[in-house]
Amino acid sequence: ERKIIEVGSSNWQKACFVPTKSDALVVGFRKWLNKYAGGQVDWRGKFSGALPATPPREQLMDRYWSHVVNCHSCNVAYKGLNALEVTLQVLSVASLGVVAVAKKNAVSAIARTTLVVMAVVFFGASKWLAHFIYKNFRYHDYDHAFR
Repeated sequence: ERKIIEVGSSNWQKACFVPTKSDALVVGFRKWLNKYAGGQVDWRGKFSGALPATPPREQLMDRYWSHVVNCHSCNVAYKGLNALEVTLQVLSVASLGVVAVAKKNAVSAIARTTLVVMAVVFFGASKWLAHFIYKNFRYHDYDHAFR
């Protein structure tokens, strides 16, 4: 709409590219608007013509509230992956707790090292999973120019 305002409502074709048959209703509506309404709707002073501020990209491209909440499959997957993330974090802390509590002679050095490595792997996996969940179920920035 801002681009149409810049070029003028009678020259809307310069601001919009509508090449397909599915755009016929848009083209027809714009022709009707130009012919019968002078290019714009008469709001009788109730509308200043100023458009509202563009919301942030995170709000525009939000996946959670626009889809995941309403889609049973995605909602189940989202909850399951979040539970897995928490489980990985608990396992990470529990592995370190076992190493800290175990007496030096009761657990071999190899077992302690294995538990520490497991804790690091679990923590790394939980962080990767958190990023995966956010990207796939919350928000993933998309720029058509780079795709």
